[in-house]
Amino acid sequence: MPTPPLRVCITLGTRPEAIKLAPVIRQFQGSQAFETHVVLTGQHREMVAQVMELFDLQATRDLAIMQHGQTLTDITCRSLGGLEELFGQLQPQLVIVQGDTTTAFAAALAAFYQKIPIGHVEAGLRTDNLFDPYPEEANRRLISQLAQLHFAPTARAVENLKGSGVVGEIHQTGNTVIDALMQVANRNPECDVAGLDWEKYRVLLATVHRRENWGEPLEGIARGFLQVLDKCPDTALLLPLHRNPTVREPLQKWLGEHPRVFLTEPLDYAKLVGAIGRAYLLLTDSGGLQEEAPALGKPVLVLRETTERPEAIEAGTAKLVGTNPDRIVTEASTLLNDEKTYQTMATAINPFGDGLAAERIVRIAENEFGIRNSEFGKGEWGIGNRHW
Repeated sequence: MPTPPLRVCITLGTRPEAIKLAPVIRQFQGSQAFETHVVLTGQHREMVAQVMELFDLQATRDLAIMQHGQTLTDITCRSLGGLEELFGQLQPQLVIVQGDTTTAFAAALAAFYQKIPIGHVEAGLRTDNLFDPYPEEANRRLISQLAQLHFAPTARAVENLKGSGVVGEIHQTGNTVIDALMQVANRNPECDVAGLDWEKYRVLLATVHRRENWGEPLEGIARGFLQVLDKCPDTALLLPLHRNPTVREPLQKWLGEHPRVFLTEPLDYAKLVGAIGRAYLLLTDSGGLQEEAPALGKPVLVLRETTERPEAIEAGTAKLVGTNPDRIVTEASTLLNDEKTYQTMATAINPFGDGLAAERIVRIAENEFGIRNSEFGKGEWGIGNRHW
């Protein structure tokens, strides 16, 4: 009698999770060893739906926890309660979570309470400042203490996990965001924005959303953007606005009247990839864009004081500039006016992967459950503290 497939539950709630887990979901679905269930918490709704459609994915269940004005406590409690019931029904042998969101933490905790093994995609990122970014640094540290399989994107992440005294097995796989990016970029997506002439301007693509940048830091960022535009009249700023009014409304107030500022709704992932490909450089407080933009040869100025991706800084693909407007202007102007400096960043080697991370993750999971000896289970790919 053939062995029945093992149930794996892949849980996500936000757009970044959906993007980074899409290749993982597709790989698990392609393995006869697993019966794959995709569970949405609903922490984000429309943005996750766009990603699911782009990668032709269907959810098994949607907890639909989203409420107006929800707090971190609300998200945690509703996710934890819904997942407790769902895991009890499905009885998965493995729960996969990604990154450092509140959904990921709640899913890991719910699985732990039912003694279900946890696989953590993008494990081992650290800033060593518990409140920067908040609550992500705490979330990922807590997940690390609960997970049995750590899928670390880089050698630095592996060392961070070893230093954290985790009990699970550590595997260096690369980052699945590069898998997703390459799949979409190969389709040559467009990014048409009303009134924006990509040929006329050198376009600065910006994203801002992090909690630690709310308030005064956000104003500093906006002032920096305006000064860059004033100094370099051949530039335009494309800024997809986050849906949170705490971020959205101040940026509309400060930037909305400038003729070369293009504020849009959040771009779906295909359009975002198209925008990265056509932009001159990126200014962002996003974690994922620090990994994605270098894969397409675009320098990144990081609008934060810390980053859990120091590999990008060390490789020269990204630079920390913080939120001080003078620093933003200085660093952006250098890239806009110094071709040698620009090319040095644009051609630096991206340290975050080769597009095969999701395949490695599934092979490791298969080996963990003794399903088969694949080529990824031999030599340097084996179970334990191995790396690619």
